[in-house]
Amino acid sequence: MPTIDVINGLRVVIYPNDHRPAHVHVLGRGCEAVFRLHCPTGPPELRENLSFSRSELAQIKTALCQKLGTACNAWSTIHGYF
Repeated sequence: MPTIDVINGLRVVIYPNDHRPAHVHVLGRGCEAVFRLHCPTGPPELRENLSFSRSELAQIKTALCQKLGTACNAWSTIHGYF
């Protein structure tokens, strides 16, 4: 699974054999969250949370908004579509 970015020590990954719509998994500290990207214009939307606090999720979402183009390009490179 390619790590496409790191946010506050958390890995942002896209699984090569994953499904549409475009989304990322954020992993670290025993937690995981999945955000739909809504490429190409966003905004990212939380789809699933396993143990992150609300404040951590807000920080992750803010960072994903700032890096949306990078995340969408990575999804397109890996999957060829949004």
